[in-house]
Amino acid sequence: MARTGAVFPLVPRRRVEGAPFGDRPSRRRGRGTDVAGSRPYVPGDPVAAIDWYASARVSSARASEEFLVRERFADEAPAVVVVRDRRPEMALYAAPLPWLSKPMAAEAAQRAIVASARAARADVGYVDGSEWLGAGGRGQYRRAEERSSGLAFDAPPDGLERALRVLLRHRAGLAAGAFVFLLSDFLAPPSSDTWRRLRSLRWDVVPVVIQDPVFEQSFPVLPHVVVPVADPATGRVREVRLRRSTSAELRRRHERRLADLLRDLRRRGHDPVLLGTSDPVEVLAAFLAWAGRRERIRGRR
Repeated sequence: MARTGAVFPLVPRRRVEGAPFGDRPSRRRGRGTDVAGSRPYVPGDPVAAIDWYASARVSSARASEEFLVRERFADEAPAVVVVRDRRPEMALYAAPLPWLSKPMAAEAAQRAIVASARAARADVGYVDGSEWLGAGGRGQYRRAEERSSGLAFDAPPDGLERALRVLLRHRAGLAAGAFVFLLSDFLAPPSSDTWRRLRSLRWDVVPVVIQDPVFEQSFPVLPHVVVPVADPATGRVREVRLRRSTSAELRRRHERRLADLLRDLRRRGHDPVLLGTSDPVEVLAAFLAWAGRRERIRGRR
């Protein structure tokens, strides 16, 4: 469970009117802070809703007692959905290996996201492989926090793509502005068509890129050495001889791959969060930095 206070603000990418965070638009009338208009008083309306100044002006103009009620847009929080990539590569690396544990990093990210949704009183949903846990309902936060425990990392190479297809089949349950956090290493990214479909729904899609900082975001420049390499799908280990020039080329390739990925995500209109740690404090710091960037961008508009 996330510790008390370990939350980050859910800052929408674009400034809009309405919302508990001051951000989410609403077409529904109800209790809120944004004025939608006025209408004549009808029996049963709360006295506190009467606009006394407007009522006095209309009464004076019509020479009769008239009461107007101020209507407001209802305050609404956007839904939050967590999408988990369950490919075997997302099971790397198990203890006692000293590298990033992707499962632990994803779970730390998921706990921070769910805790932040709870703090914002937002509904939260979850997509894992072929299953969709809809946003809202009793026990939704507990379900979203606990869902990842004990599930296998056995999705096919296009596992993230398949998970997003499940989400798209349930798109009617998510309004525009919903936050969709994608937890993956994005080494097998969704297709361009899927990115376009997500964009057309006007969801706030946030890619959370989880990559080992040593062997995926970069690569150590090693002397001439033989290293064991495991296949994540089968677990089979084989020895690979690496020359210093080979490891240097791998570093250039991996760093270029990461830079290209982040640039492509931003070009598509997304604000990625890059994680190379499973430490809950550092994971939270990455999301706080993400929220801070959005606040600064919105402040300049």
